Amino acid sequence: MQNQKSAIGLDANIAALIGYPVGILALILIFIEKENRFVRFHALQSVLWSVGVVVGWIVIMIVGAIIGGILSSISSTLGLVAWGIFALVYLGLFFALFGGIVYGAIKAYQGQMTKLPIVGSFAEKWA
Repeated sequence: MQNQKSAIGLDANIAALIGYPVGILALILIFIEKENRFVRFHALQSVLWSVGVVVGWIVIMIVGAIIGGILSSISSTLGLVAWGIFALVYLGLFFALFGGIVYGAIKAYQGQMTKLPIVGSFAEKWA
């Protein structure tokens, strides 16, 4: 797979690697890459991973605001504790996003089709 070229003219492992930190390139590769399943898999996985984490962030923000607001109206201490807990969860999602991108990029560069949790199966099926 490493010797093949992608639709944009780069080696397959380089195109797949760049798709992780540069999300717009991953989106472009999803639409223009027809031949190279390796590059298409990693592009799909990168986009799905990023979208999944962003959706998680939005859900955590909404739930955190609701619970934090309710608990703040009961007691300011409970409100602060709730906000702190949701801030830690939010930070954890950031590290999950970053870690997934770095791990996926490394595995793509090595020429491996390693699946990230949850989104890897979808990417493999749709690639």
